[in-house]
Amino acid sequence: MLTDQFGRTHNYLRISLTDNCNLRCFYCMPEENYDFTPHSKLMQADEIDTIAKIFVKHGVTKIRLTGGEPFVRKDASKIIRNLGKLPVQLTCTTNGIRIDDMLPEIIQSDFQSINISLDTLQKEKFLKITRRDYFDRVLRNIDLLLQHDIKTKINVVAMKDINDDEISDFIAFTKDHPVEVRFIEFMPFSGNKWSSNQVMTQKDILDIIREKYDFNPLPIGFHDTAKPYSIDGHKGSFSIISTMSEPFCSGCNRIRLTADGKLKNCLFSKKETDLLTPLRNGEDILPIIQSTIWSKAKTQGGQLNEQFEKINTAIIQNRSMINIGG
Repeated sequence: MLTDQFGRTHNYLRISLTDNCNLRCFYCMPEENYDFTPHSKLMQADEIDTIAKIFVKHGVTKIRLTGGEPFVRKDASKIIRNLGKLPVQLTCTTNGIRIDDMLPEIIQSDFQSINISLDTLQKEKFLKITRRDYFDRVLRNIDLLLQHDIKTKINVVAMKDINDDEISDFIAFTKDHPVEVRFIEFMPFSGNKWSSNQVMTQKDILDIIREKYDFNPLPIGFHDTAKPYSIDGHKGSFSIISTMSEPFCSGCNRIRLTADGKLKNCLFSKKETDLLTPLRNGEDILPIIQSTIWSKAKTQGGQLNEQFEKINTAIIQNRSMINIGG
């Protein structure tokens, strides 16, 4: 098992397939003209398979594919087929644009669930946030997943003066759609122009929902990051990921592998460990993995250990969200 110095066991691996994306969301990408990593510097399909097998052999039971947008990668089908053969729960986070193209692979590889990143239910605002016109296709693909009984979650980064006026609209969406809407507090990353006064906290979100709806808390697992709630008469549910206002580091079981083969033991860690180069040199990467996980900081990568209102983004050392991989 892969354990850190605080006794946390890590059985959940997030693998970024690419830092490329067919959207240009301002909070994820630092700029419109972004220099994507050349394909030769990315983990190749067989390398992803090799690394994943090492993690699975040492206790990983869940793998999530991320990006960028994982489904824009040309060999995504091959990667999915390979990982689908492993004894793990396979899932992914996607912007939903290419779900229709990838549906055969999704079904064949028995995806347990899919998270769709969607920050607005308004077509005009979608264009403003993403700088691309794919709103209608994303909604159709959400319906497509539901038609095939694939568990679907909608990730909403909640931001003041951006989509805080749509919190209740997303709750209304769960009345007739059996989805879980997950409100995520806005997090600071390189180049995303984060400021604490844009953060919609868990309390802020619940206060808005409480104005129109009665809701009930649902059981939460030790490793869960999302705090779930149900509403009587709704087919779906909602949850909140309170990374900034109420961190959940004590139960963290997550490991992140960037598309260029760097291991991050925390989303906010400024340090990362190269696995791809030693793998290509024929070295045993297991000791490297074990050492990296063992050295994981107690909370938030050792960088955000204070009230989020006091965070100085100028001294944060990290990649942009698109370069980390969600």
